[in-house]
Amino acid sequence: MDSWSRSVNDRSDSVSGGTWSPSAGLVGVAWTGAVAAAVWCTQLIGTADVPGLLLAAAATVGLVVAALYGTRARPRLRADGDGVAVRGLTTRRHVPWSQVRDVRAQAVRRWGRDSTMLELDVVEPDGTERLLVFGRLDLGDDPVDVADAVRAARPPTP
Repeated sequence: MDSWSRSVNDRSDSVSGGTWSPSAGLVGVAWTGAVAAAVWCTQLIGTADVPGLLLAAAATVGLVVAALYGTRARPRLRADGDGVAVRGLTTRRHVPWSQVRDVRAQAVRRWGRDSTMLELDVVEPDGTERLLVFGRLDLGDDPVDVADAVRAARPPTP
């Protein structure tokens, strides 16, 4: 990770923590792909290529949803002295530190590829447990570094 990304994402003032979002460049690529797929789709309207039109329409919808998610879910995760805030496509949720049981970076292997996920174990006020999982695309940073920063933002327990 370069020094610019670290300085933007990991604020080192009196309260550790920071904010993490999907990469702006990746979101821009998704919007560009959505526009290109929409142009492809409009060029196929009125032709006999129905399978091509369906493929173009599916690509357009998929890219628009991905780009919209990357645009709306900013910042995806924020950690400060009060707790963590998580943002999704339509919701924003604040979880106080008293409800965060554990913060860890978990190595996983999916489809033959090793990756690391950030996992937050949360206990709701009614006692139900929830696991919040974030990947590199969600955070725009290495989940191991984010886990360290989130743990550093947690105030010491008395």
